[in-house]
Amino acid sequence: MPEPSQKLKRGLKARHLTMISIGGSIGTGLFLSSGAAIHTAGPGGALLAYILVGAMVYFVMTSLGEMAAFMPTSGSFSTYGTKFVDPAFGFAIGWTYWFNWAMTIAAELSASTMIMKFWFPDSPSLLWSGSFLALIFLLNYLSVKGYGEGEYWLSLIKVSAIIIFIVVGVLMIFGIMGGEEIGFKNFTMGEAPFSGGLLGVFIVFIAAGFSFQGTEIVGVAAGESEDPAKNIPKAIKSVFWRILLFYVLAILVIGLIIPYTHPNLQSDNVMVSPFTLIFEKAGIAFAASLMNAVILTAVLSAGNSSLYASTRMLYSMAKEGQAPRIFGELNKRSVPVAGMLLTCAVGTLAFLASFFGDGVVYIWLMNAIGITGFIFWLGISISHYRFRKAFIAQGYSLDKLPYRAKWYPIGPIFAIGCGLVVIIAQNFQAFMNDKVDWGNVVAAYLGIPLFLCLWFGYKFIKKTKYVKLEEIEFEFDYEKKHD
Repeated sequence: MPEPSQKLKRGLKARHLTMISIGGSIGTGLFLSSGAAIHTAGPGGALLAYILVGAMVYFVMTSLGEMAAFMPTSGSFSTYGTKFVDPAFGFAIGWTYWFNWAMTIAAELSASTMIMKFWFPDSPSLLWSGSFLALIFLLNYLSVKGYGEGEYWLSLIKVSAIIIFIVVGVLMIFGIMGGEEIGFKNFTMGEAPFSGGLLGVFIVFIAAGFSFQGTEIVGVAAGESEDPAKNIPKAIKSVFWRILLFYVLAILVIGLIIPYTHPNLQSDNVMVSPFTLIFEKAGIAFAASLMNAVILTAVLSAGNSSLYASTRMLYSMAKEGQAPRIFGELNKRSVPVAGMLLTCAVGTLAFLASFFGDGVVYIWLMNAIGITGFIFWLGISISHYRFRKAFIAQGYSLDKLPYRAKWYPIGPIFAIGCGLVVIIAQNFQAFMNDKVDWGNVVAAYLGIPLFLCLWFGYKFIKKTKYVKLEEIEFEFDYEKKHD
């Protein structure tokens, strides 16, 4: 029997990395929740909120790109937090990241059962959640290339659907499809374009951030990509255009075609998804089934990426002594199977839907992970701010960086500020009611005490210290040392 490989393989090609970066942020939020955003803030308010969140995500990604191109590693956020801030900070970021994506698998499996029941209403939930868990496990178990290929094709379907949607929408706006010319009348009706005022923009700003989560997975993939110094910057540079195309243009098209007062914009049902409504208005048959299939690919893509990202984080942390050693062992295909099994065990929480109901379990899971995405985005921005300060303080030339983040230090400071606002205020609406639902409040903010306990608990036990700028070590041959 061959000895297990102890090195991750660089099996992700440039096309895999590009599609992972493009498709990473396209989830069910865009397909289902974009209508509610327009209903809440008006077409102009929703557009402004998504532009602001898009700017935050762009700066997070450029920060990540600078570090990942210089130090490509599969445990990127944990490793950067450890080296540039404090080992306890890196430990907390790593375990929070793993928790987020392990729970996301369970949430996406729960969502998949609801989607399949669109076609098979009387089928058991366990059948679909179990089948899809087996599928994403198999894709990841085969090799890193199996994950890359799976994500490539799933993302391609999502991207194609959005491009078709935007083209059809533009044709409808100018009256070429779907009957009369719509123009800009829905942007000027009633209290539009900012019908929800500043409060509406703020509510959508907070909600929109959840739609972008997953963008950062390209940083985790850096450790298994071919020529990361060349391919990571290329993938990061596409972030601006994908945010503009897939989110800003999609929201603009929906806001122009569907009045913000349309009652169906408040629903999360695929039958009345804004995408479905517009395809039906354009006269495309089977619009609901078409969008349901696209949303299913978005769910499977999220589950596939969740398993990949969480197991690679465990692998990297095990190598640094921040997780049990077994999670740092690889099989002959260079896959960390132990980490996959632990993560999939968390994913089986989706099976609870058989007992408590599909929608109930999905909401539980989403509440549990809601805030954690912003915590590790904050971690990326803080790590980059310290990385660049130390790089300059130690006299290194910025020409040594394969990719340089633009707008430093404005970029990471802006991202840190936005992240803090969302973390603190994400469930502020609960306190505006006469009776506060403390159960929802606790669920919404659960990620904060979890992160703080991990950070200060590790700091207390291991007696770690805040890393001074002059003590940060830069390894210019990092890729060779850790390949």
